[in-house]
Amino acid sequence: MADRVDAEHSKFQLLDWGLLLGAAGIWGASFFFIDIGLEVFSPGLVTFFRIGFGCLTLWAIPIRAPRMEAEDRKMVMWLGVTWMAFPLTMFPVAQQWINSSMTGMLNSAMPILTVVVGLTMFKIPTASKQLLGVATGLGGLVLIGIPEVTTDGTNALGVLLVVLAVLSYAVAVHIAGPLQRKYGAIPVVRWALLFAVMLSAPYGIIGATDSGFGWGPMIACLALGAGGTGIAYALAAELNGRVGAVRTSIVTYLIPIVAIVLGVVFRDDSVTVWAIIGTAIVLGGAYTANSN
Repeated sequence: MADRVDAEHSKFQLLDWGLLLGAAGIWGASFFFIDIGLEVFSPGLVTFFRIGFGCLTLWAIPIRAPRMEAEDRKMVMWLGVTWMAFPLTMFPVAQQWINSSMTGMLNSAMPILTVVVGLTMFKIPTASKQLLGVATGLGGLVLIGIPEVTTDGTNALGVLLVVLAVLSYAVAVHIAGPLQRKYGAIPVVRWALLFAVMLSAPYGIIGATDSGFGWGPMIACLALGAGGTGIAYALAAELNGRVGAVRTSIVTYLIPIVAIVLGVVFRDDSVTVWAIIGTAIVLGGAYTANSN
């Protein structure tokens, strides 16, 4: 316990910064890679490739873990739904109507929704300071989504699907915590991914009948899966072990920045001033809601 406390209060070492920036960069780029994959692949096939490549990557890491108890295996299956199969399906579907920058900005609400889910579903005590952060963050989320929701067409549906995906992530975080402390981060994630592969396979097979092929999108899906759903989890797990969960959560604040830069520079994404202001407000609220 003392070693853990020391780690959470010690200065970041060069390796810690590398792990932090690596995980944030890979996760922030995931929405950019989804956009490229959607150029020729259906949303279902993009999801299946992502989960499949991620699963193969994490199972290639030689890690021993204790045998899971029956009840814990059931919870890992729920994790496969809430952390992988459902949200990773929603993102490609949503990005048919909204750009990668918008998806990344909406993703910044995860710390806020994690507090909300903890209070409403898991009865975790919440201080008034945290509630203030939640209220602030939700206000920022409205600012991000308004430009798309008020646009004609299905943009509003895209925003809703991303919010549902992030909400699912927030549920998964609370399920994953106890399991990862008991069995280790990577073993839990790879078992959940294995179950998610089976869940996403039917949609992927259907999507394959309505997809073309291109090496660029294929490489993007490989990077999305092996990187965003494989290597990034490993980097974050290692960082968590070195500096603690609270300081590892800094990754969340960097993801939308990476997504915006990549989307604007390489995909000509249009980003409104209101959305940028909203993202800053969400991140400020998230910091308040998750600070001691």
